[in-house]
Amino acid sequence: MTGRRTDLPLAARVGGRSSGGLVDLLALADRPEILSFAVGLPDPLLFDVDHLREAFDAALSGPGAGANLQYSAAEGLPRLRERVAALLTGEGMPTSPASVLVSTGSQQALTLVSTLLLDAGDVVLVEEPTYLAAIEPFRLAGARIVPVASDEDGIDPDALAKAMRTHRPRALYLCPTFANPTGRTLTAARRARVAELVLRHRVWLVEDEPYSRLRYDGDHLAPISADPRLADRSIYLGTFSKIGCPGLRIGWMRVPPAIMPSLAQVKQSADMHTSTLDQAAAAHYLAHADLEGHLRLVCEAYAARRDTMLDLAPGTFPTGTLVSRPTGGMFCWVRLPEGYDALELLPRALAAHVAYVPGAPFYAARPDPRTLRLCFSTYESSTIAEGMDRLAAVFAQTPTPTRPPTPKRTT
Repeated sequence: MTGRRTDLPLAARVGGRSSGGLVDLLALADRPEILSFAVGLPDPLLFDVDHLREAFDAALSGPGAGANLQYSAAEGLPRLRERVAALLTGEGMPTSPASVLVSTGSQQALTLVSTLLLDAGDVVLVEEPTYLAAIEPFRLAGARIVPVASDEDGIDPDALAKAMRTHRPRALYLCPTFANPTGRTLTAARRARVAELVLRHRVWLVEDEPYSRLRYDGDHLAPISADPRLADRSIYLGTFSKIGCPGLRIGWMRVPPAIMPSLAQVKQSADMHTSTLDQAAAAHYLAHADLEGHLRLVCEAYAARRDTMLDLAPGTFPTGTLVSRPTGGMFCWVRLPEGYDALELLPRALAAHVAYVPGAPFYAARPDPRTLRLCFSTYESSTIAEGMDRLAAVFAQTPTPTRPPTPKRTT
C-alpha cells in the first residue's frame, strides 16, 4: 500500500481533519535516544507482571477456560462488573454491578458517551484546558465544545454557572482529580457547587477519573458522582490502565441503570464486547492480587519522581515560569513567561533529545501558546534529572522573547 491520496469523499465530520504538524513532531519522540516527557505513560517496570501472569493463567485454566475465549455480553462479564462495583463502593460511591458497563479502555468510554448523549449542535462544557482526547470524540459527534475558566483549584463554579445559563448544555465533562493536563484537583467545596449546578440546570455530568488512585499528598476526595442526588444524571468513567496496566484495555462506566440498555446497544455496535479473556484476567486480578499494596509501591515511586521534576523546574525554565504542584497523578503543567511559544520551541527540544507536549491541543478554543505538559511517571528520578538538564540547555540557548504580551487569561 502507498500513501497516495484518494479522490473518494470521507464523511464530513472527519474529511477535513488531519494529524497536523504536532503529531508528526511527537512521532519523533519515539526514537530511543529521546527522553520523552510527552506521553502519559506509566512505568512498565512497575507493572505487577507476576500477578497479571497468574491472572491470565487462571483465566486459561480449568473448566471455565473455554468460556473465557467465547463471545460475552456487551455489558461485560458479571464477575468483573461485581469487582468494579466493589472497587467504586470502597471509594465512597455505592455502586451496583447492574450500573457498571465494561469498556475497552476509558477512551472507548468517551466515544460511547458521545454516541449515547450527544446530537449534532449539542453543547458540552469542558474545563479550560482539558483532556485533548476527550475533545475529539465530542467534536466527531457534532457537539459544540464550550470552555469554562479554571484556576489552581479546578473549574471556576461562577464561570460554570454563567456558562450553563448562557449555553444550556447537554453535558459537562470534568476530570476533577489530578486532571490531565494540569494536574489540578477540584476542591471539596467546588465539587459540591458543581453538583448543585448539575442538578439545577439538568445536565449530564461526565466524570472522568483515571488518576484518582494515584494520590501522593492530602486526603481522598469523594467523586462528584458520589452525591446520591446525581444518581440519574451522572456517568463516571474509570480504568485499569493506571492502577494495573494500559495494555489490558479495560475500562468501566458507572451509569444510571435506566440507560444501561441503550448504552449496551451502543457498545455492541462498537465492538460487540470487550475482550472476554482480558475481562476474566482482570476479574481474577482484582479478586486475588494485593491491589492496595501494589498501588502503595507505585505511588511511592511516582511521588519521588514528581518531587525530582518540581525541585529541578526552577533551574530548567526561564524566570517567571509557573509550574503546577500536583498532589497526585502523572503530570506537571508549565506556563512560560510572556512571548514564549512551546510549539515553536519543540523542534529545539527534540534536537536536544528531549520531548514534551505543547499545551495548545488541550484548549477547546483559544490556546495559550506559553503552556506545555510534562509527564513524570515514566522514568526514574535520575533519568528525569537528565531530561530536565537537556530542557534547561534548550532554554539557556533560546533568546528572551521581545514579542508584545498576550492578553491576560485565566487557565
